[in-house]
Amino acid sequence: MLRGLPILVFSLVAALASGPVLSQAYPARPIKLVVPYPPGGVVDFLGRLLAQEMSKDLGQPVLVENRPGGGSTIGVGLVAKATPDGYSIGLGGTSGLAINVALMKLPYDRLKDLAPISLVGTLPYVAVVYPSAGIESVGDLIAKARPGGIAFGSAGNGTPHHLAGEVLKTMSGANLVHVPYKGSGPALTALIAGEIPVAFIDLPAALPHIRSGKVRGLATTGSRRPAAAADLPTMAEAGLAGYELIGSFGVIAPAGTPPQIVQQLSAEVNRVVNLAEVREKLQAVAVEPMASTPEQFSALIAAEIPRWARLVQASGAKLD
Repeated sequence: MLRGLPILVFSLVAALASGPVLSQAYPARPIKLVVPYPPGGVVDFLGRLLAQEMSKDLGQPVLVENRPGGGSTIGVGLVAKATPDGYSIGLGGTSGLAINVALMKLPYDRLKDLAPISLVGTLPYVAVVYPSAGIESVGDLIAKARPGGIAFGSAGNGTPHHLAGEVLKTMSGANLVHVPYKGSGPALTALIAGEIPVAFIDLPAALPHIRSGKVRGLATTGSRRPAAAADLPTMAEAGLAGYELIGSFGVIAPAGTPPQIVQQLSAEVNRVVNLAEVREKLQAVAVEPMASTPEQFSALIAAEIPRWARLVQASGAKLD
């Protein structure tokens, strides 16, 4: 009996010691970061910047995988169904985590299938007009839209851009007629070509064209002017007191991901978002850096779902 005791004691010590070692070993291989949008857009830029900086500190590559489609539900769905081991994470935004809950039957339950990690940033939208449309301000737009109506383009039915126009319509009484496109790019192209007089677009996508004079910016949809577009008023400043509509993006993981890994990833995302050079790069494309705890991000999503649902219901938005 006593002869086997040293072996037993050694085994117990080894087992106890292995716990911290195993937890410290994460990550032991590359991490996949799913971006639920095509390459080239602001969310892709955000994801690649995040992946690049996280790779430096984690000691393993963070590899971006673009999985667009379904208003971001395809990419978010892949994260929701992934093995919850910390090696499959993704970016989730306003559409996939909040708006689409009211628009469609999702292949995942936002509150049960996903583990929020941290916010990364927010961005406003912008009302832009064709330069020859004779619209110099939000007041001009409302005045022109009241008698016979005026068309406005967006990235598609039920997108934040569409709902931004609907909120303007509701608050002002303007007769705005929605024209959906398959993304911000096609809507912006149509506006530049003069096919539509007005559009609501992601501010980062519209900024180069505003600066070049191809389109005219009227107002942004956030509560304050972003540094990248300080010369543009907010909708509230333009006369619509209380108007505020912004999109948010953050890192998500599958539900069931070990809490210590969620906390480790959250701390890493917070570190990256608070780097001076990262903040500068994000602000240059009109993204406001905004890190958070997992609990804060989860609470934000829970609050956003009913808010966007009310806007969807009021607008009558349907899927394309």
